[in-house]
Amino acid sequence: MTFVISQFTFAIELEWLHFRLRHLVSPFVAHYNRDSRLLNRNVNGNFSMSAPNADTDSSSAILLVALAAVAMFARPSIAQEEPATAVLGLTPTRPVKARSVKTDKGYMVPYRDTIPGTKITFDMVPIPGGNVVIGSPKDEFGRGEDEGPQVQLEVKPFWMGRCEVTWAEYWVFMDCYEIFRKQRAAAPDKKEPEFENFDAVTSPTPLYDPTTNYMFGDDPKDPAVTVTQFAAKQYTKWLSLLSGEFYRLPTEAEWEYAARAGSTTAYFFGDDPEQLSKYAWFGENSNQEYHAVGSKKANPWGLHDIYGNVAELTLDPYEPDTYEQWKAGARYSGPLNWSKAKHREVVRGGSWSSGAAGLRSAARARTDPEWQDSDPDAPPSPWWFTEDQACMVGFRIIRPLRTSKRALLERQWGASGALRKELENRIDGGRAALGVVGPKLRDAIKREQDAKKADGK
Repeated sequence: MTFVISQFTFAIELEWLHFRLRHLVSPFVAHYNRDSRLLNRNVNGNFSMSAPNADTDSSSAILLVALAAVAMFARPSIAQEEPATAVLGLTPTRPVKARSVKTDKGYMVPYRDTIPGTKITFDMVPIPGGNVVIGSPKDEFGRGEDEGPQVQLEVKPFWMGRCEVTWAEYWVFMDCYEIFRKQRAAAPDKKEPEFENFDAVTSPTPLYDPTTNYMFGDDPKDPAVTVTQFAAKQYTKWLSLLSGEFYRLPTEAEWEYAARAGSTTAYFFGDDPEQLSKYAWFGENSNQEYHAVGSKKANPWGLHDIYGNVAELTLDPYEPDTYEQWKAGARYSGPLNWSKAKHREVVRGGSWSSGAAGLRSAARARTDPEWQDSDPDAPPSPWWFTEDQACMVGFRIIRPLRTSKRALLERQWGASGALRKELENRIDGGRAALGVVGPKLRDAIKREQDAKKADGK
């Protein structure tokens, strides 16, 4: 395997710098019998050296930090047509064959990454920055009142998942529930991480009734469905900390911008819904079920299933007058308001059950608290929906060219309002699995994957 010297995509963020150093230093620190938390974050988000143990001299500490600094900028190159890049998905020169997006940091190109500890891969494609008019004109067929007035917003460059997140990808995250439980049982006297910890995540609890979640099958290539927005946000945090790249859900504006791919018509291919079957699984051709991702043609920017198959979660809370508020002069920097109510989030793209109008680029829909009516828990699960309607909803991830600030990261990955309080109560009551994402988790995931392979699963 070829290794290249790579700059960490957002090394300027001290929080991320601290995280990478600490996790890369940890194996060396353990070898030298010193505290695995070599670097400690203070209340301002800066990092400082902790005092070394008496049996560790200063030269060893310096060596460890030097090794970590080298390791932090080393990343396996990806075996594609493009040459090895300094930053994952970036190349200094324009590739001859692959689609690319020119930025001040170089050319963004498609890339394939692997979930650490597994052989499961996912593909990301570059989306250029630019201006987009979101919403629909008053004369567009199927238009909803919540799609206007149209408003122009600026969107920054990002990579977006070529396909929706699959069960194969999501199952690795689900496996962390038992991994965290086992880690806790093996060290009962060790202080449990706090929910607010930068490197802590909660993993989804076991399924209450898998027949609902897997109503139309559980093929590894099928989209992961019945997932709440909070669970999807925790997945992106888990993947970010595990891989060292910054992932999150798209905002509503980012989603529509990517779906339109530069178009201003009802669909990226025009206004004629007769062409939908080439690109989407929807009410007229799906046999009323979702299908393996990537089996339809992509849009011009390389996104498969951006229409249909499953509707896709975004970061935005649903408000019928969102565009009215933007029109009033609000400056776009993400969701206009961060929802404190549960399950009132915007979903986009329509699903296998939708009619043609529901698949338009501007069409808006939302999640619903009633999707948890069958949940026997009180309050219902933060991670799962239990009703059939939720089999129409999944999610897709993005990776912005530039990372978010610490305060925004907490909103993009975490919980707020009543949900946050419920999670804290679950954690305190032992009804949730909370763990740290680091080298030990990567090793545990690999052992879990190896065990499954040995069992033929």
